[in-house]
Amino acid sequence: MSSNEKSTTRYAVTKADINQINRRSIFGFQLGWNYERMQGSGYLFTMLPVMRRIYGDHTPELKRMMQTENQFFNTSNFLNNLVIGIDLAVQEEEGAAAEDTIVGIKTGLMGPFASVGDAIFGSLVPTIFGALAASMAVTGNPLGIILWTIECVVTFALRWWETGFAYKTGSNLISTMHDKLNAITASASVLGIFMVGSLVASNIGVVFTVNPSVAGASINLQNTLNTVLPGLLPAGIVALIYWGLGRKGMTSTKMIFITLVAAVALSALGIIAKG
Repeated sequence: MSSNEKSTTRYAVTKADINQINRRSIFGFQLGWNYERMQGSGYLFTMLPVMRRIYGDHTPELKRMMQTENQFFNTSNFLNNLVIGIDLAVQEEEGAAAEDTIVGIKTGLMGPFASVGDAIFGSLVPTIFGALAASMAVTGNPLGIILWTIECVVTFALRWWETGFAYKTGSNLISTMHDKLNAITASASVLGIFMVGSLVASNIGVVFTVNPSVAGASINLQNTLNTVLPGLLPAGIVALIYWGLGRKGMTSTKMIFITLVAAVALSALGIIAKG
């Protein structure tokens, strides 16, 4: 490490710096999103004020590190502050000499954090709490809006807490959290499967109303299916929609209209009804 680079590391990061990073990250991280660098501009925007204090204005080190921080970056908005906190700790300790280390940290962590953060906080948690809150709200239960508000507040608080936690833990977070992240991902996947299955069975109320005749005897098709596997029709509908969304040229908007038209047509023909 050169004497010039070492001299730029005298600044000690304060709690006010971390709070400023949190504000910029939560409210501005996605504002500069683009197809070339994705969240790179937002990452630089978040880190820039503290970097100016660490390296000083108009210094070669600041210019070089700005270019480094503006490189391609894309991860979950719910866990990006963990990467930023580690980055901040390394820059405070080693300055511009840690450029390669920072690039490695960002490259190595953005993928795992993207999958974990989006799976848990982007899909699993909103699906569970959103479905519960919506079910309560539909029945006029005020706990619905309260439950959803709590979910939003807790998620916001977690994102605010991450930066300080990662900064204090520093680069050790990479090794200490690796096994825990794998365990969390596996647990979330299993929980997600159970929750999605239960939500499908409880929220898709569709039954067969057609009663075909076999050898002169009328068969209650819905009762027959219930003896084989209750909830088979809702599960089949979800599977069919999931399959359709994977077809080329299919979008979620198109699938919604197809589902609405099919539901109205089958109901008018007396084949299905609301359960």
